[in-house]
Amino acid sequence: MRIVIKLGTSTLTHATGHLNIRRVELLAKVISDIKNAGHQVILVSSGAIGMGVGKLGLRCRPADIPTKQAAAAVGQCELMYVYDKLFGDYHHTVAQLLITGDDVKNEQRHQNFSNTLNRLLELGALPILNENDTVATDEIVIGDNDTLAAIVAESVGADLLILLSDINGLYTADPHRDPQARLLTHIPALTEEIYALAGVSASSQGTGGMVTKLQAAKICMDCGCAMVITNGNKPENLYDILDGKPVGTLFGEVTL
Repeated sequence: MRIVIKLGTSTLTHATGHLNIRRVELLAKVISDIKNAGHQVILVSSGAIGMGVGKLGLRCRPADIPTKQAAAAVGQCELMYVYDKLFGDYHHTVAQLLITGDDVKNEQRHQNFSNTLNRLLELGALPILNENDTVATDEIVIGDNDTLAAIVAESVGADLLILLSDINGLYTADPHRDPQARLLTHIPALTEEIYALAGVSASSQGTGGMVTKLQAAKICMDCGCAMVITNGNKPENLYDILDGKPVGTLFGEVTL
């Protein structure tokens, strides 16, 4: 299978912005094992700004664009250093791609980045993508990594997109407010009722939310790619998903 895995900021870091070392080490181990089993994997990784905030000793996530871009520049170096070291321990070579909205909207540039991704997979590398937050502005921004991950999945003909976040999946109501809220394990099609369930992420570090995840699901399902939303607190969930077990919320159908 060709799998895209999106790692949210809340999965990678503590609330302080500093790296969640135990979880990231386990993620690297599980993802390396998945690659060893013969699957092709692409990571779309958040966390650059969050890690930059921690590295620079800032008290909170910045609100102004220049400071966000500065934090991203610092955090991206730290993030790739960690990935290179951890995946290198399992003999996997990582590659970094930073893209902007122009790389998606411009047909030739989109084709170029798709060609690069496909070639990296053929060479056995582990591509790691993020939006280029150091230069992106409101005019060229993709917006969030849920959307970016779905665009990547579509671009490379992925079989499955897995969104690792701070939520277990899509519920019938807000589980923090309604004890009767029920996790929906399978969404075969997107309907108005499903869109109506979308809420807002409670995470103070990330920028997504259920709305962007449903938008990502639509991109995937329109091109025949299945998508799963599950909690990044348990990296072992990746094994269960590939074993066909009901973990989180599955959109569409997975062909194992």
